Amino acid sequence: MKKILFFFVLVLIVSCAERKSMAAEKVAAYYKGFKKGDYKLISAVISDTLTIIEGDYTMVFTPETFYRQFKWDSVFKPVYKLVSLENRDEHIVATVSVKSLKFEFLKNNPLTCIHKFSFKSGKIVKIKNQECIDANWEIWQKKRDSLVAWIKLNHPELDGFVHDLSTKGAIDYLTAIELYKKQQGNRVE
Repeated sequence: MKKILFFFVLVLIVSCAERKSMAAEKVAAYYKGFKKGDYKLISAVISDTLTIIEGDYTMVFTPETFYRQFKWDSVFKPVYKLVSLENRDEHIVATVSVKSLKFEFLKNNPLTCIHKFSFKSGKIVKIKNQECIDANWEIWQKKRDSLVAWIKLNHPELDGFVHDLSTKGAIDYLTAIELYKKQQGNRVE
């Protein structure tokens, strides 16, 4: 009887370890998709409903709406680096560093954040931003606000770019940055 109980416990432990390993592999595949610009890698590991939480802001995506977010993000030419992965209870915690044209302008390049991944039926269902460990939100806000105000005054046709999460919105965001830099004589702080 003790042998059967021991065998059952051993199978349970191995099963849990395999599940955690598979979850970590799915998070790695998720970021590999961003790194390679390959949405198929991402869509293979996310659920039909993906919730992303950033502070008090919650966004719910389908694979199609997340693809639009992926395309928006791609415009800024991000470079993702998976710094670490940790198993914590039923979650995977990933530390990720991202460089991009947007973060460069906002003087937070790279931006390194810690994200907690939750799973259901073997797919990523929720990503919660725990913290961005090297972010300077005061500088970020100052740079963003000065850009938004300058665009509103000098290029009203681009006004609203900061809230437009479409590909066109991202292109407008980059256009706004370039116009602003040109106006500043490339001496942006």
